[in-house]
Amino acid sequence: MLGALYSAALGTAFLFLMTTLGAATVFFFAQEVCVRSQRAFLGFAAGVMTAASVWSLILPAMEQTAAEGRFPPVLPVSAGIFFGAAFLMGLDALCERCGRKLGGNALLLTAITLHNIPEGMAVGLAFALAADGESLAAAVALALGIGVQNFPEGAAVSLPLRQMGATRLRAFLTGMLSGAVEPLAGVLVVLAAAGAHALMPWLLSFAAGAMLCVTAGELLPRAAGRGGTCGFVGGFLLMMALDVALG
Repeated sequence: MLGALYSAALGTAFLFLMTTLGAATVFFFAQEVCVRSQRAFLGFAAGVMTAASVWSLILPAMEQTAAEGRFPPVLPVSAGIFFGAAFLMGLDALCERCGRKLGGNALLLTAITLHNIPEGMAVGLAFALAADGESLAAAVALALGIGVQNFPEGAAVSLPLRQMGATRLRAFLTGMLSGAVEPLAGVLVVLAAAGAHALMPWLLSFAAGAMLCVTAGELLPRAAGRGGTCGFVGGFLLMMALDVALG
C-alpha cells in the first residue's frame, strides 16, 4: 500500500508542477493589456476549457461506461453534465442570495479545480496499479499527456484573472492552487480504489458540466469580439491537439 501511495503521489506531483508552470506565464505579460488582448486571453481560456470538457472528460466517460456495460453511455454523461452545471449555478445563486455574488474569478477557479480532480484520480490510480505490477509505461504516458494539457489550463486560470484586475502574484497563486487538488485526489483514490473506479464516468461528466457552465456564463460573454473568437479557436485547437496526440 505504501508503494502504491508513493507512486500515486509522485505521478500526480508532475501534474501539479505543469499546472504551476502554466500559471507562471502571467509573469511574462505587461501590466496593462489592451481590450483586444484581454478578449483574446479570455477566448483562449474558453477554447481550452471547451476542448478539455469534450476530449478529456466527456469522451473518456462515455468510453468507460460503454466498456463496463452497466449503463447506456449517455446516462452518466448527461446526468453528470447536468449536475455539474447545476452545482455551479446553484452556488452562484446561493452566494448572491447571501449578498455576496460569486464572481467570474471564483467560478473559473472552481470549474478547472473540479476538472482536475478526476484527472488526479485517473493518474493516481494508474500509478498505483503500476506499483502492483501493471504497465508503468502506460501510467507514465497518461501522466505525460494530462500534464502537458495542464500547462495551458494553468494559464487559462491565471491569465484571465490578471486581465480581470488581479495582481500577478495572486493570479499565479490561484492558477497554481487549481492544480493542488490533483495530488490529493490521486492519493485518496488509492485508498478507495474499488469504489472510485466505478464513479469515474460520473465524476468526469460532473467536471465537464461545471466547465461548460463557466465557459458559457462567464468567459464567452467577456470575450465577445474578433480577438476573443480567434483566441477561442486557438485554445480549442491547442487542447484538442494535445488530447488527441498525447491522450
